Amino acid sequence: MTTRTSAAEILDAVLDGGSFVSWDRAPIDVSPGPKYAADLAKARDKSGVDESVLTGQGLVDGRPVAIIACEFAFLAGSIGVAAAERIATAIERATAENLPLIASPTSGGTRMQEGTLAFVQMVKIAGAVTLHKQAGLPYLVYLRNPTTGGVFASWGSLAHVTFAEPGALIGFLGPRVYQALYDKPFPEGVQTAENLYHHGVIDGVVPVDSLRHLMVRALRVVSPDGETAHHLDPAPTVGDIPDRSAWHSVESSRRPDRPGVRELLEHAASEQVPLSGTGQGESDTTILLSLCKFRGISCVVFGNDRSSHSITATMGPGALRQARRGMKLAEELRIPLVLVIDTFGAALSKEAEEGGIAPEIARCISDLVTVDTPTVSVLLGQGTGGGALALLPADRTLCAQNAWLAPLPPEGASAIVHRDTAHASDMAEAQGIRSMDLLRDGIVDAIVPEHPDAAEEPVDFSIRIAGAIARELRNISSDDDRVSSRLARYRRLGLGNHGQ
Repeated sequence: MTTRTSAAEILDAVLDGGSFVSWDRAPIDVSPGPKYAADLAKARDKSGVDESVLTGQGLVDGRPVAIIACEFAFLAGSIGVAAAERIATAIERATAENLPLIASPTSGGTRMQEGTLAFVQMVKIAGAVTLHKQAGLPYLVYLRNPTTGGVFASWGSLAHVTFAEPGALIGFLGPRVYQALYDKPFPEGVQTAENLYHHGVIDGVVPVDSLRHLMVRALRVVSPDGETAHHLDPAPTVGDIPDRSAWHSVESSRRPDRPGVRELLEHAASEQVPLSGTGQGESDTTILLSLCKFRGISCVVFGNDRSSHSITATMGPGALRQARRGMKLAEELRIPLVLVIDTFGAALSKEAEEGGIAPEIARCISDLVTVDTPTVSVLLGQGTGGGALALLPADRTLCAQNAWLAPLPPEGASAIVHRDTAHASDMAEAQGIRSMDLLRDGIVDAIVPEHPDAAEEPVDFSIRIAGAIARELRNISSDDDRVSSRLARYRRLGLGNHGQ
């Protein structure tokens, strides 16, 4: 027999001991017939609760939160009118009281005894969740075994961050219904938490005994509480940067031991909650998406992961859709967005073309120049082509000393102009791709030094990058007209003394 985690066990696992205060009143009267009334009475006796969901507030590491937890023992956690009203009321109260919301569904979906009227309640709940998120308040979900049907297809899938119980059955159509409708079993291994994580539908699989630690970390980032400002070193001057050739930068950026975004988070982030995929069935291993803190400043980080990146494994359309998820996440949570560029470029393949690689680059650029949250982009290593350009637009742009930005790898530019690759170093010099050239042309705002090369000082370099990110975020966070300023910044590029 399958062991299921009860609503009370979830409350105990997540909340500080003794902090839970119920918001629940007696369920509204849905005028059940005799058979349904008997089912409800039996469910109350069996489960020890009066409906399929408990709501209330409590503390997580001293931080007030609202919480909603389904109880599967009450009619398979199904959602009827009374349960939906309880959920919607709790969400609305959480919004009114400015509380982060944690939800933990486990449900077979719509309560069949109440038919279509119960079915359409999911719209009410989804609407309440949307308004909660529009208020800039976090919504975190932990899916338990099982979560199916309308619950998964509404409030179970609208979170900023979604995790699930190991081995949990999670899917739209319950396997028993599928068997009845199609007279064959649903394919094994599809509707599992692990498979959905692998395909980028949810962000991770976490056992119940680790859930509290995860929620503490997540809330520290998505619901910051006025942490004391950290001391930040002043920006270096151009005189601190040695005048080396563009080809030196290209070679340095290609060192296999050069630190990337993964090392940046490992060595310099005080909190980190890794996320996965688009939430829509795509996950690209060449990128990394995370919630984190740099020097006390919460942010969403999206970046090219050089540890899984190569000339044959580059960012595809799914990676760019993950980037756009990061943009939306930062905007909804009202925290800054940091984009880390370190790429051979966008994927060049049949699959990428058919997946819409060029339109996705365009959408990323369009979204970044208009996203309503502070943004910093960081050229950390190689910055090649449309894949780099898609992540470049920002309020402020930083460039590591040996990073660079070019429309093609220098070898590709040489092949176009000279019909060979022997002139790659000359093309790198001529195209103005190195950090000092980018600073001169107004493409980047500051250079982060390497002493003498990031590969030889990975920890110190990562800490220096994080400090520079925090410094820029602190400088732009008070700009009420940042979108106009950002648009004007790119409107002026290239005009030099010729602009009006």
